[in-house]
Order: sequence, then C-alpha cells, then structure tokens
Amino acid sequence: MEEAIARLRQWTAESDNIVFFGGAGVSTESGIPDFRSVDGLYHQTYRFPPETILSHSFFKHDPAEFFAFYRDKLIVQDAKPNAAHLKLAQWEQEGKLKAVVTQNIDGLHQMAGSKTVLELHGSVHRCYCEKCRKPYPEAFINEGTGVPRCACGGIVRPDVVLYEEGLDDKIMSDSIRYIQNAEVLIIGGTSLNVYPAAGLINYYHGDKLVLINLSETPADHLANLVIHGKIGEVLSQL
Repeated sequence: MEEAIARLRQWTAESDNIVFFGGAGVSTESGIPDFRSVDGLYHQTYRFPPETILSHSFFKHDPAEFFAFYRDKLIVQDAKPNAAHLKLAQWEQEGKLKAVVTQNIDGLHQMAGSKTVLELHGSVHRCYCEKCRKPYPEAFINEGTGVPRCACGGIVRPDVVLYEEGLDDKIMSDSIRYIQNAEVLIIGGTSLNVYPAAGLINYYHGDKLVLINLSETPADHLANLVIHGKIGEVLSQL
C-alpha cells in the first residue's frame, strides 16, 4: 500500500485538475452508517426494508412511516467532517481540485469548506413543499414529529432523491463534464453498485483513475491505481 500511496501522492502533487467522486464510505468515518456494508442499514431489521421505505411510492403511501424512519436513521445531528472531507476542501482551496461529485446527502463536504459540490442524491439540509415548492429550513422536518405540512396543505419533504425518482439533469451533466475533463479522477468510498451514479466512471478517459475503497468494486480492473483502505486514512497521508 505504501507504494500505491506514494504514486497517488505524486499524481495529486503534480495535478491542478483533480475530480473526486465519492459514496457512503466517505462519511462512515464521521459516524454516518452506510447502506451496504456488513453493519449498514440493509443488514438491520425494520418492518420494511430501507429501500422500500425510501422509495417515492412508499413516501406517497405512508408518509408517517417514511418520516419516522428518515428522522431516526438518516439524520445524524453531531456528524463532523473527517480527514477525507478536509483534504478535499484543502485541495480545492489550493486550486488543485475542481469538483466533488457525491452520492451522500449529509452536507459534510460543504461543512469542511468545499464549494463546488455536486450532490447527485440531494441533501438533508434542504426541504421544500412538494405541492407549492416553498422552501423550508431543515429543522422544520428534522426537529419535528409526524408528517410536516406546508400552509398550503402539501407535505414538506427533504430535498433528497428517493428510489424511483430520477437524478437532477443539470447536476448529472455538470458531473459528467467535470469527470470528462479531469486529469486525475479519484473514486472513493463507493461500491459502484448504484446506478446511474456508478456509470459516471465511464465518462473518464484519462490515465490516472484511482479507486479507494475498503472492498473490491466491479471497476477495480479499469483503474490505474487501486487502494483498499479507508478513504480518510488514505487521503490523510497525502
């Protein structure tokens, strides 16, 4: 691993066009559980599977159950950025990193100081009425009980992409543009099993594709450099 980290250190030191694409593993070191690891939400027992509760159809059918699960499992009030978030923010401030593309909804990249963050799956820190589109502060949902409703009668929902919902077209196109133009593409903390986000790797045509993840991914054979480890621990050595 030392040799791989040395090569990554050289690539990032010499580049001013780095793009980072990350998943749940970036936030697990901040105490936020992921979905697919051994201890993730998919391996816990609820009345309904998480992917069912976090679907658009379930949200419409049983909003009370949806919000109970959402507040209990997706809101982590005391989470703080870890070494990975801080290193990426540092690179951006130094003019080395052009964008962070993330599947996470926790806002930790922005908390660390990153400015150009493309949130593929939205954010728990934004809420709006699904009927009249009026924006609401996150506390309206996160610190309340029951089904939050707007003055117009509509349900106030988090600005996150649920299962069965499409990704934002502009965020996707911007992510593709950054990845296509990147010199160094670092993919970290993701199993690359969730589409369409995982398909973004196909838009990179450079020769410095780095995959950092605890376990193997379906794209390891495509990478120019593979490091199996925690993303925060790896980036903190650069």
